[in-house]
Formats: sequence, C-alpha cells, structure tokens
Amino acid sequence: MRSRDYGRDVLAPSAKKAPAPIPVVEIEPDLVVEDPVSGFCGAVVGVDTDGVTLEDRFGVRRLFPLEEGAFLLEGRRVTLARPRRARPAGPSRTASGSVAVPNAPARVARASRIYVEGLHDAALVERVWGDDLRVEGVVVEPLDGVDELPVIAAAFRPGPGRRLGVLVDHLVAGSKESRIAASVTGEHVLVTGHPYVDIWQAVKPAAVGIAAWPQVPRGQPWKEGVCRALGVREPAEMWRRVLAAVDSYSDLEVGLLRAVEELIDFVTG
Repeated sequence: MRSRDYGRDVLAPSAKKAPAPIPVVEIEPDLVVEDPVSGFCGAVVGVDTDGVTLEDRFGVRRLFPLEEGAFLLEGRRVTLARPRRARPAGPSRTASGSVAVPNAPARVARASRIYVEGLHDAALVERVWGDDLRVEGVVVEPLDGVDELPVIAAAFRPGPGRRLGVLVDHLVAGSKESRIAASVTGEHVLVTGHPYVDIWQAVKPAAVGIAAWPQVPRGQPWKEGVCRALGVREPAEMWRRVLAAVDSYSDLEVGLLRAVEELIDFVTG
C-alpha cells in the first residue's frame, strides 16, 4: 500500500539526473576565481595562449591552463573562456553611400550653389544627399522651372569660388531642356541632368511598389497622367508616396545618381 505521507515507494530505485552543464564565463580583468586543486585564489591579471594568470592578495602570480570546469567562481565550478574579439564596426554610411561624419556641425554655406528645377527635386536631393551637402556647406535651391535658367545664371555671377551647378530634368537630345542648358555655359558653370521626364521617374518603380512608371501620351501633363493610371487622386498624394519610398541611393536610377554626384564634385572642387 502506497503511503500518502511518503508518496512513491522510498525503496524503489531513483531515476538518475543528468549532470547540470558547467557554465562558461568570459574572462574579464579582476575576475576572482579559485583553482580547486591547489586552493590558489586570485584575480585575473592576464590571459594569453598558454592560459590565464591569477594574482592573489599577496601579489603572488600563477599561470593556469584553461580547461573545462577548472575553476571555482563564488564556490561554483565554471569554465573560463577567452574574451571574444569584437568585430571592428565598419564606418556608418549616409543615405548616398558616403562615409558618415558623426556629430559633424553643418558647415557655413559656400558661395557655390546647386540649382534644381523644383521643390520635388530639392526634397529628393535632400533626402539622399542632405548629410553630405551639410558637411560640404552646399545649398540646394529650386528654380521653379528651367525656363528662367539663363536669367538666373547671369544674376548669380559665377566665378572662382562661386560655382553654379544646375540639375535639369529630361535632359535628352532635342528637348526644350537641352536647348536651354546649351545656352548657359562657362568655366564656373555646370548644367547636367537626367533623362527622366520628371524627378519622380528617377525613383525606381520597385521602390514605389509598381511594376513600371505608366506611359503618358505626349501633350498630357505627366504627373496627372501617372496619377490617373495608378488610381491616385492627386499629384500631392502620389508625391508623398514617392518620397516616402526613398531610403537611400539604391532606390534611385543611375542617371540621377551620376548627375547629382557630378554636381557635388563640381561645386566643391
């Protein structure tokens, strides 16, 4: 008959318990451990390929091999392990892929400038190259259209230490933009651009979550045509979607990347 007081039969063979695993402790300076064989107790003062060196309270030092369960820590058997080497952290990068300069204050603005066609162009350049431009002290300003570029370039008065860089949309042979760009020349002026109809199109479709940018018939406003094709109510809503899709240079087409990098090099050279 099984007793309620004793539970199971006290004479029955007990199940063997698996031994508890010996904890591994990473070596750190001044860690105090004991060698149970010799009774030597001391703080860690060094570790090398031969083992760990302990120093007791009298200043006596002894070297012990690093073997499994060879030491006592606060009376508990442990295995000491060499500290793991932390991988050197690679330099952080800006959204443009440049090496970041942590905590760098914005540089006083240069006399040189970069002009872009509109507010959307300026916002996209800021999103990807903003950190770089602040470190370099380069200001980006919108033109509100490329038609007045010759007048604005003349008023800017480019010269040594006062370079003018201009980013133009749809800079392809035979376009209105290419004809205007060709009229603005000079040693201290660089007008370059990308082949896309609008700066929106310089964002990769996959980043925006579409298969491709819609084909808009010539003669129709491009932004409005895109919105109709994608079922978006108005351009402002679509622009918020486009800008939010850009996290880094990898979300942009090569044509825009090349043009902006060339302009930054020019105005800071």
